[in-house]
Amino acid sequence: MESILFYAFATLAIGSALLLVNLKNIARALFLFFIVLFAMAGLYLFALADFVAITQIMVYVGGVLILMLFAFMLSNKELLKDLQDSSGSFLSMPTWQTIPVVCGFLFLMIYGIIEWQQAPPTWILQARENNTEIVATDNNIHQIGLRFMTFYVLPFEIISVFLMMALIGASHLSRKERTI
Repeated sequence: MESILFYAFATLAIGSALLLVNLKNIARALFLFFIVLFAMAGLYLFALADFVAITQIMVYVGGVLILMLFAFMLSNKELLKDLQDSSGSFLSMPTWQTIPVVCGFLFLMIYGIIEWQQAPPTWILQARENNTEIVATDNNIHQIGLRFMTFYVLPFEIISVFLMMALIGASHLSRKERTI
């Protein structure tokens, strides 16, 4: 089951990213970017990087992507009209077709929960045997903070510059065009 979920997240991330770079519609590209970010967070969970996964969701999905959505909604009305005119094309399904897809995802989630309750994955059992299992009482955030401010100062600053560029880009997208 772990392999199936891993490959599902990887396929979702790669497939959505490939579709993302080929779309000309900004609204659909933003929603595909949303899917890519969530799939990457799922892959981080498989790498036992739960802090990075949560940070991915909070910073990128909660901050950058929402800011880009607001900038898109405040931008040119022609883009919104183009989105309304193209309904019925790419990625639109009738209601009767979405019901099996939703039921399939629900079944997959319930099956995964039942499987993990009956027999935990081998990597969790190995961590328990070696006494290296990360528990809630561990102070991982403190260790991550120390690492960020000592060994990883340069990557931390590069990420902050990236976030600043995303804010500037979002504000540039949201500004009104001046007519002369």
